Amino acid sequence: MAVLLALVAIAFFVLPLIALLRRAPWSSLWDTLNEPVARDAIRLSVECSLWATFFSLVFGVPLAYVLARARFPGRSLVRALVVLPMVFPPVVGGVALLYAFQRNNGLLGGLIYDLFGFQFTFSKWGAVLAETFVAMPFLVITVEAGLRSMDRRYEDAAASLGATRWTVFRRITMPLIAPALFAGAALAWARALGEFGATITFAGNIQGRTQTTPLAVYIFLESNPDVAVVLSLALFAISIIVLVSLRDHWFGGIRDAGR
Repeated sequence: MAVLLALVAIAFFVLPLIALLRRAPWSSLWDTLNEPVARDAIRLSVECSLWATFFSLVFGVPLAYVLARARFPGRSLVRALVVLPMVFPPVVGGVALLYAFQRNNGLLGGLIYDLFGFQFTFSKWGAVLAETFVAMPFLVITVEAGLRSMDRRYEDAAASLGATRWTVFRRITMPLIAPALFAGAALAWARALGEFGATITFAGNIQGRTQTTPLAVYIFLESNPDVAVVLSLALFAISIIVLVSLRDHWFGGIRDAGR
């Protein structure tokens, strides 16, 4: 019985992929990818997701270090807030970002515009901000798990020999957590690449500016199904490759971060 139910579950995940493969316009695949809307969407997705991964690394690694090593009141609450974007609907995150960073009536958006003449809404950087918001938790929990599981005796030995904290972190800690760092960055990038809800809610859906690949799939599903199917296959393939290759890092990160 268990095997039968497992086969049904596997079919539940495999059948949609088979349907996509069956519907794909294989004879005109390259021409479809070369259409302006597809090129713009792919280019913008790659660009925004790489920026989101960069910002996740810049801010997420220090946050993971603090959560793994520091002891302070409310640490569990902070960790819960960090993980929150992973569990609530992305569109809710988009609404929250909108009321925080929109130019009119935003918590910080108006101030940012008055000081720098810059607004996040309906801009490429708004898409980057939305993708960073949903992607950074994947990096944080993975790097935190790496920091928690590493052998700290190497750090203690280096410190006892006179190495500064920065030297210990750069020469000892970073190489030891490199696999977790790579896994977290890859997961963050894949999540940013596939982001939809927060992006369309906060940054809009403007071709060449904020219309990333998932948004293009949504728009062209009715008007140009071939483009939608080809772009869906591209995202599907990337997601599967990343998740399968990093499965042990991912589930290990969730398990260790919860300790």
